[in-house]
Amino acid sequence: MASTWNWETAEGLLGLDDPAEWDAAHARGERSLGTAAIGLAFNCTLAEASPRILKGMRLADRGQRGFAFTAAGHAARLNGELTPELYAALRAEGPGGIADNAIRDTLTFVPYRRLPPWFKWQSARMTVLDKLEYWQGCVLDAVENARTALRRRRG
Repeated sequence: MASTWNWETAEGLLGLDDPAEWDAAHARGERSLGTAAIGLAFNCTLAEASPRILKGMRLADRGQRGFAFTAAGHAARLNGELTPELYAALRAEGPGGIADNAIRDTLTFVPYRRLPPWFKWQSARMTVLDKLEYWQGCVLDAVENARTALRRRRG
């Protein structure tokens, strides 16, 4: 099956279903390991994918690290949970950066009762921030509508 995986272009790697192939590619220093981690998240158990996703999160290439964080988000979506190590890695990276989407996916797809305490806090924090952003948008729209109405009256 390895013939369908192109480590240089990442072609076929979303279908990667062999953790040993990922490990061998990592040992060879191949490109596209983060992309391949997404494939493992899709096609392997959480226990098999998690250690490779974690290694992907430490890759030198920022783009490939980003794909590894995306893999964590997919793992949360597909499994309704993450490993303690993946929760810890997401927490260490924190919201607002490369892990932001993976954290939001985790908060969306892992039942609240199964989230670790930090993630429960993030759920509440992000809910409040999202609501404040919504209200800010409503106020800005109202101000713009008032300005437009005043311009029409004057002109």
